[in-house]
Amino acid sequence: MEAVVKTRDVAQINAVALKAYARVTQAWSLNQKEAAALADMSESTWKRAKKPDFAGDLTKDQLLRLSSVIGIYKSLELYFSEVLARDWFTRPNTGPLFSGQRPVDTAIEDGLPQIMTIRAYLDALRGGV
Repeated sequence: MEAVVKTRDVAQINAVALKAYARVTQAWSLNQKEAAALADMSESTWKRAKKPDFAGDLTKDQLLRLSSVIGIYKSLELYFSEVLARDWFTRPNTGPLFSGQRPVDTAIEDGLPQIMTIRAYLDALRGGV
């Protein structure tokens, strides 16, 4: 018996990731510059990427960033009340990962490694570690 493997079109994966990412940035009230920088895009590319008919390609790095940011959002929504979950990423944080900066600023400044560290940190909190 042959296994049927479903593969998704790359354009469809990109479209779903961009749509979810746009919703997250809106929920967090990120401005265009912050949303673009967090996704490692220029502001003009981000403006085009938000549109449903965007036909551009995302790099693996960008796709991983979007996925990790969506994971951060999910962890925050599961761990905190709605108000704190929506504000946490954009509020100054004195925790050891942030040194008084906003998590979004450290994620933009330090890139994918910091984004993934934030996600792992929140997953650990949620898991009781």
